[in-house]
Amino acid sequence: MRLAAGRCEELLKASDHGVLTTLHPERGVDAVPTCFVVDPAARAVALPIDRVKPKSSVDLQRTRNLDHDPRAALLCEHWDRSEWSTLWWVRTSMVRAAVDPDGRAEFESLLRLKYSQYEGHTFADVLAFRITEIVGWSASPV
Repeated sequence: MRLAAGRCEELLKASDHGVLTTLHPERGVDAVPTCFVVDPAARAVALPIDRVKPKSSVDLQRTRNLDHDPRAALLCEHWDRSEWSTLWWVRTSMVRAAVDPDGRAEFESLLRLKYSQYEGHTFADVLAFRITEIVGWSASPV
């Protein structure tokens, strides 16, 4: 059953992670797991580029993809292989947005509140997005 936009926003905000998709200029869709925060009032999503998890560089392919094409999508879902009546997914279509220093500081605070692993750490960058569409589905009311 199709989910109302408000319910999609609630499920998105409550999700602890999702899959970010961006467009690589040659090979097409790139999908990577990510953590994120949502500002429903601003219809915005922010993702960290952190130094907490091991990376070879903070110059990530997702950022280069967004420099080429600012469109992205974020997919969150709940899956239970033994109880399909609880299945749901939410897909958010987004466009990368500029964020001023105050907005970045607010997103960093939200990320630290949601993910305790970020406490005491700095971010290499924060990718901000404006939500252009949010849709979802569930097997039964959620």
